[in-house]
Amino acid sequence: MKASLVLKMGQQLTMTPQLQQAIRLLQMSTLDLQAEIQEALDSNPMLEVEDDNNPSSSGSQNTAQEQSSHTQAAEPNEAAENTSSPAETTDWTEQIPSELEIDTSWEDIYQSSASNIPSSNSEEWDFTSTTSAGIDLQTHLLWQLNLAKMSDSDRMIATVIIDSIGNDGYLQESLEEIQESFDPMQHIEMDEVEMVLKRVQQFEPTGVAARNLSECLLLQLNTLPSDTQWLAQAKTLCKEHLELLGARDYNQLMRRMRIKEDALKNIVDLIQTLDPRPGSIIESKEPEYIVPDVIVRKANNRWIVELNPEVAPRLGVNAQYAGFVQRADNSADNTFMRTQLQEARWFIKSLQSRNETLLKVATQILDYQRGFFDYGPEAMKPLVLAEIAEAVGMHESTISRVTTQKYMHTPRGIYELKYFFSSHVSTSQGGECSSTAIRAIIEKLVAAENPKKPLSDSKIAGLLDEQGIQIARRTIAKYRESLGIASSTERKQLL
Repeated sequence: MKASLVLKMGQQLTMTPQLQQAIRLLQMSTLDLQAEIQEALDSNPMLEVEDDNNPSSSGSQNTAQEQSSHTQAAEPNEAAENTSSPAETTDWTEQIPSELEIDTSWEDIYQSSASNIPSSNSEEWDFTSTTSAGIDLQTHLLWQLNLAKMSDSDRMIATVIIDSIGNDGYLQESLEEIQESFDPMQHIEMDEVEMVLKRVQQFEPTGVAARNLSECLLLQLNTLPSDTQWLAQAKTLCKEHLELLGARDYNQLMRRMRIKEDALKNIVDLIQTLDPRPGSIIESKEPEYIVPDVIVRKANNRWIVELNPEVAPRLGVNAQYAGFVQRADNSADNTFMRTQLQEARWFIKSLQSRNETLLKVATQILDYQRGFFDYGPEAMKPLVLAEIAEAVGMHESTISRVTTQKYMHTPRGIYELKYFFSSHVSTSQGGECSSTAIRAIIEKLVAAENPKKPLSDSKIAGLLDEQGIQIARRTIAKYRESLGIASSTERKQLL
C-alpha cells in the first residue's frame, strides 16, 4: 500500500474550553452555581463582585478607602475629633467599668452589636436556625442511655439493642439473635435481654424499639392518662384486631369487639393520633433548600418573568489589576495576569449566556402556559421540549439542560421548569389534554369525594369521560399512585 497526500474538505465541531465552560454552567443548579462563582472569585484575582451603586469605579474606591484608613490610623487623635462628638465619647467611657468582679463574664458587660441571633429565652428563638446538621436516632438513644442508671452488663445489652433499631424506630433483629451475638462466656440470659428491652422502650420517642406495629402502638397507648376515653378499647383493638383495621373491615371489627359504628370511629380517631413510625421524628438529614432561578409575578395585569437577583452576584473585572497587564511584556507575571484576565472575561460571558438562555426559556414557558398562571394546574397545556426549542431557536438538549434543576417562583408556589412539560391525552372533541391537568382533576375529585364511599379508579375514569377526556382505568391508577393517593379501599373512612 503506497502512502500519498490527499486533500479533503469537511466540517467538524470542536468543543473549545470556553464552550465546555458555558455548557457546564448552563446545566448547574443554583446552589452549584453559587459554589462555582465563589471558587472562581477565590482563584482568579481579576474577578470581583460589582457594587450596585458604582460598579465601574470599584477598584479606585477600594484604593481610596485603603488610603483613608491609613490616614486615620496615622492620626488617631484628629480622626476621633472629626468622627465622634463629646457626648458619644462620654457614653462610651461610661459603659466601661473600672473594676470587674472575679466571676464576671465578657457578655455581662459588653453587648455585641454584630450578632442578630435571638437568645434562647426570646420568643423569636428557633432551634433549627442554629443547627444545620441533624442527629440520627441511634445517637439520640445513646444519649438517653448515658443518663440512665444501669449496670455495666445491662448497658452493654442496651447498646446492642440500640444498634439493632432501624431508622423507623423498630427493632430489626429478634431477641434470640441479639442474645446469640454475645460471647457465651458472658452468660447473657434471655430474661436479661427482655428486661433491658423494656428499659429501652421507655426512651423517647415513645414507641421506639418495638418489634411490630401492634407493640409500637401499645407502647404509645400505655403512656396516655388512664382516664383517656376509649383507651381500653383501643388497646384491645391494637392487640387483637389490628389486621382488620388495616384491611378497613369495619363491619367485622364491630362484630368482634361488639361495639357500634360511633364507638369504633372514636377508637380509630384515638389510634390515628399515634405515630406508626416513631423513629422518623428524629431527622438525621440536613435540610435541603430550593432557591428559585426565575421569578414570575403579575404587574399591571401583565405577567412578568425576571431572573432572581439573589441567585448570583454581579461579576466584573477588577480595573486596577487589569491595568497592570502590559501587551509587550512576556514575563511570567504578566503572562499569568493576562491569562487570568482572559479567563475572567470568559467566565463572565458564559454566566451572561446562561442567564440569557434561562430567561428566554422561562419567558416562552410563561407565554405557553399562561392558563396555568391564571387558573391553576387544571388549565395546563401539553408541552414538549421540541416546541420550546423551536421557539427560542435552540437544540432540545440545550432546553433539557436549562430546565433541569432550575426552579420558578410563582404566586402558586415554586415549581421546577420540567413541571410545565407533560404528555397529552386525546379528548372526544379531537383536542388534547395535559397529563398534569388530568392529575390535578383526579386530585380535586378525590378531595371532594364521600369518605365513606370513595371513588374507584373506574368511577374516576367515567367522570373524566363525561368531561370529554378519554383515559383508561390503569392510567388513572398510575396517575393516582404518582400523586401519593391511596386506593379506594384504603381511603375508606368511618363517618
